[in-house]
Amino acid sequence: MHNLSFILNKPYDIEFAERPHPNLSGDRDVLIAVNYTGICGSDVHYWQHGAIGHFVVKDPMILGHESAGTVVQVGSAATSLRPGDKVAIEPGTPCRYCSNCLAGRYNLCSEMIFAATPPHNGTLTGFWVAPYDFCHKLPDNVSLREGALIEPLAVAVHIVKQAHVTPGASVVVMGAGPVGLLCAAVARSFGATKIVSVDIVQSKLDFAKDLASTHTYLSQRISAEKNAKALLKKCNLTGGADVVIDASGVEASIQTSLHVVKMGGIFVQGGMGKADVSFPIMAMCLKEVTARGSFRYGPGDFKLAIDLVANGSVDVKKLISGIVQFRHAEEAFKKVKEGAVIKILIAGPNEQVDDELSLDSSGKGIMTKTAGIC
Repeated sequence: MHNLSFILNKPYDIEFAERPHPNLSGDRDVLIAVNYTGICGSDVHYWQHGAIGHFVVKDPMILGHESAGTVVQVGSAATSLRPGDKVAIEPGTPCRYCSNCLAGRYNLCSEMIFAATPPHNGTLTGFWVAPYDFCHKLPDNVSLREGALIEPLAVAVHIVKQAHVTPGASVVVMGAGPVGLLCAAVARSFGATKIVSVDIVQSKLDFAKDLASTHTYLSQRISAEKNAKALLKKCNLTGGADVVIDASGVEASIQTSLHVVKMGGIFVQGGMGKADVSFPIMAMCLKEVTARGSFRYGPGDFKLAIDLVANGSVDVKKLISGIVQFRHAEEAFKKVKEGAVIKILIAGPNEQVDDELSLDSSGKGIMTKTAGIC
């Protein structure tokens, strides 16, 4: 079986190369054959720029961290899993001993080893080793393709938890990319009754309405305060929204969010954009808004994400725009960069893709058409 890997050497310089098969390093580890991997915005950013903030690709690095796979081998103490089990891979391993880990905030661990974050390799490879408790077993009615969407869904679960969404709440989600769409879906599963998706692209809003949102707003090229006023009027949100989630990271959206949230409401920043933005702090103070950040996911988030898919509350299949064979991984990155898709999955190097292939403009078979927008 191949351990072919998708390796980034420097911006826009990738190669496919065999890497040594990994071995179990402890009795709590499991070896996983990677079946499907999604592409995150961070993967694309590393591919384009070779860095995110102070995380810089200095040596060749395998990309990818949104993966699902099949257990091949288990350590003697990995008692909850057995060969053949389907799992969603939680791609970060904390130290388990620092104050944040012990307080149940392992996502804030300063010693976190996270896939495809320099200097650590990612999951766009044939085989992956991880601690068994960070490999989440998928129930029989959740496919491996759906399993590759559990990681971004867990991000959305964490954001919505940070927002303390309760039954009957009104929720505005700025940005209708994958995480924004999933935030809307999770908010709906938490009992929110009015869910507004906001974006600058109408087709994304149409998709959001089909997935989970009750209302949409096409953001205009006007001031943040005027956009907020128009949004509140269009969606009949007298007094503002109970919760506003920014899943875009765009400065104008963040500014609009503080003018949309109600007095005493909650604002959560989930999207990442520029390191510093102009922020309407007066609006936040006068409204006594509770503002929170959200970073990755913590205890229970993966489990809840899997439960939401298994019980039909969130249909992640709708987000899958297509499947590409492993050798076409870079073409998938290009599609994501162009904004032409919602989620493309890359089949593992040992995975057979039998679906009918669609063609790119050059006539070469690239993408396997599935549900969603392609």
